[in-house]
Amino acid sequence: MIPTTPVVVKDGIANPAPLGLCAFGMTTVLLNIHNAGFFELNAMILAMGIFYGGLAQVIAGIIEAKKNNTFGLTAFTSYGFFWLSLVALIVMPKLGWGTKPTEGAMCAYLGIWGFFTFCLFFGTLKLNRALQFVFGSLTILFALLVWGDATGDESIKHLAGYEGIICGLSAIYTGIAGVLNEVYGRTVLPIGTVK
Repeated sequence: MIPTTPVVVKDGIANPAPLGLCAFGMTTVLLNIHNAGFFELNAMILAMGIFYGGLAQVIAGIIEAKKNNTFGLTAFTSYGFFWLSLVALIVMPKLGWGTKPTEGAMCAYLGIWGFFTFCLFFGTLKLNRALQFVFGSLTILFALLVWGDATGDESIKHLAGYEGIICGLSAIYTGIAGVLNEVYGRTVLPIGTVK
C-alpha cells in the first residue's frame, strides 16, 4: 500500500543514509555468513560487493555531498570503495592482474580500514547511539579479521564472522529506522538520539 501522507523533504533531496546503511549492512551480513563458515566465497557475495555494497554506497555518499554532510560523504563513499577494492583483491589475481595478497598484506589492508573506522567512530559520538554501535562493532570486526589473518586461526575468523553479522544487522536496523521514522513522521524504530 502506498502511503497517502506525503513525506516532506526540506532541501528537495531525499536522505541517502538509509540506502548507504542498508547497502553496507546487507553486504556485510552476507560476507560474514561466509566468514562464519556457513558457505564458500562465491559470486553472490562478489556481486553484492560490487553493486550494492560498492556502487550503491558511492551513490549515497555523492548524494550526502549534495546535502553538505561531510561525515556521510566520507563514510559512504569510502566504504563503497572498500567493497569494490575487496572484490578487486579477490578477482584480480584470478584474472592474472596481480598476485594474491599475502596474509601480511591483508593484515595491512584490514588494519588501515580498522584505523579509519575507529577514527570515524568519534564522529558518531555527536550523531546517535545506533551509528555508534555500527561503527564500534565495525572497528571490532576489522580487529578480529586482522587477528584471524595474522594468526591463521580459523576459529578467530569464524568469531569475526558472527561479530560481522551483528555489525551488518545493526546497520540494516539503522537504515530501516531512517526510512520508517521519516515515512511515519515519528519514532517507529529508536536510534538513540544524542542530546
